[in-house]
Amino acid sequence: MPLIAPSILSADFASMGAECASVLEGGADLLHLDVMDGHFVPNLTMGPDMCRGLRRAFPGAFLDVHLMVSDPARFVEPFVAAGANHLTFHAEAVGGEAARALAARVRGKGLTVGLAINPPTSLESARPVLDAFDLVLVMSVNPGYSGQAFIPDVLRKTRSARDLLGPGVRVQMDGGIGAGQARAVREAGCDVLVAASAVFGRPPSERPMVIQTLRSGG
Repeated sequence: MPLIAPSILSADFASMGAECASVLEGGADLLHLDVMDGHFVPNLTMGPDMCRGLRRAFPGAFLDVHLMVSDPARFVEPFVAAGANHLTFHAEAVGGEAARALAARVRGKGLTVGLAINPPTSLESARPVLDAFDLVLVMSVNPGYSGQAFIPDVLRKTRSARDLLGPGVRVQMDGGIGAGQARAVREAGCDVLVAASAVFGRPPSERPMVIQTLRSGG
């Protein structure tokens, strides 16, 4: 069964503690934090303080931090100190051997590390460094805002990633995933589904059902 990672970008920020509690109690496996710097993507969202607050409130939660930032290296230590479990950065921000070195730096801090690939970016361009990562995140929307429509063409990239990567490397997908896409995403080889508005757009009482539907593939 795939892991379900609700993205708190679509949560009610005024009630973040209750929002996160509702999905963790409803069966979510991870909390996904979309960090945007206003440069790599136009939106500006959250930083280490949000991660720190969630770590205090939910000591046992797995905090999955997605760095949509131009200079991910400068965020490593702040998020380590804030209690993150995992950092993913973008191939479009750091490529080649610099990506391999940054992945080693993150792992050296005791975290797992992922490489995100935007819809226009080929998997082949990142292939030389994929062995340095614990996870590959295939973006199924162009990053920056929650609520965008799923891009079905990325399923081919997901299948290729699953075929290319070893069994110990997870494939995550993020963007526009709801009940209507869950089965196709799972069948393409994705084992971590990020869902934002599909989860947080529903009342708290319905979120356990939504999470189970995403997990089972609809």
